[in-house]
Amino acid sequence: MLRFRLGLADLASTFFACSPLQETVLSLRMWTHPGQYPHGPAFEAMRPAFEALPAAPLLRALVASNKYVPDFLTPRPSVPFPEFRAELALVRAFEPARLRGELEVTFLPHDRAVPPLLAAFDDRPAELVRRIADALEQYWTRVLEPLWWPRARSVLHADIVHRSRVLAERGAAGLFAGLDHRLSWSDGVLTIERNWGDGDLDIAVDRRGLALLPTCFARGAITAIGPDLTPSISYVARGQGNLNGPADPPPAPQALEQLLGTPKARLLALLREPTATTELARRLGVTAGAVSQHLSVLHATRLVTRARHGRLVLYARSPLAEQLLGP
Repeated sequence: MLRFRLGLADLASTFFACSPLQETVLSLRMWTHPGQYPHGPAFEAMRPAFEALPAAPLLRALVASNKYVPDFLTPRPSVPFPEFRAELALVRAFEPARLRGELEVTFLPHDRAVPPLLAAFDDRPAELVRRIADALEQYWTRVLEPLWWPRARSVLHADIVHRSRVLAERGAAGLFAGLDHRLSWSDGVLTIERNWGDGDLDIAVDRRGLALLPTCFARGAITAIGPDLTPSISYVARGQGNLNGPADPPPAPQALEQLLGTPKARLLALLREPTATTELARRLGVTAGAVSQHLSVLHATRLVTRARHGRLVLYARSPLAEQLLGP
């Protein structure tokens, strides 16, 4: 078990974050462990773009056989919605002298050896850090940012909105229990029942704060917390069913279609979770401009609410709209 001891100040400084770098690094598991996550069709569609990357072999080598990745590639965000290149700058600044230790912790327990592609730089750690950072930037720029991130970002931000509402309504115990069945909260101690690492670990958060990060590439709550690491927990984001491609929107009640018209009624039916305009347009197969016009009307008539999260504006059904849609 892993126990985090949080004082009142620690709990007050707990925050949610959406990390594009974490998603970039963890998504490498899709290329080394296909079939482990529900996004297979979406990533198969991106495979030609990934395989065309000169750095594809290096990127694959970063994932151990047990799906571990070196912790230095996923530094904890210091703000809720960091920019990818600002996060990548932390990787570029990683101390080369520490690289060998990071790789050994990642690969030796299960694979018994560091991958040859990485071990070849044993006497040139600074060069390897640079090459890894360049490879991640290339992967992000050519594959994930244009082909995956707009959809994933909408899902991650919507999850944060939902979790924030749970925290407000049910408190810390309800929040942590809802993140994963392996998490429990009692008397200032957050416990993770885990099947990784060696033995039990008891850690005082000690005013370092705790970051909670939704991810599309985990099967349960995970963490790299250690006595010398800033505390964070990554957990499985909700609402990932729409990431593989357009799906028929749920039907709206016929009476609601007659009242609002089919496009607006379909929009309300889709807004089961807070969603961005571009994602709604993708699911409906129409332009973002068309969706924006309908959302403006729905917002003016108090059927949807909107809130800015980072660079995204997320729309959600209002209580009135929930009543109109029925159970």
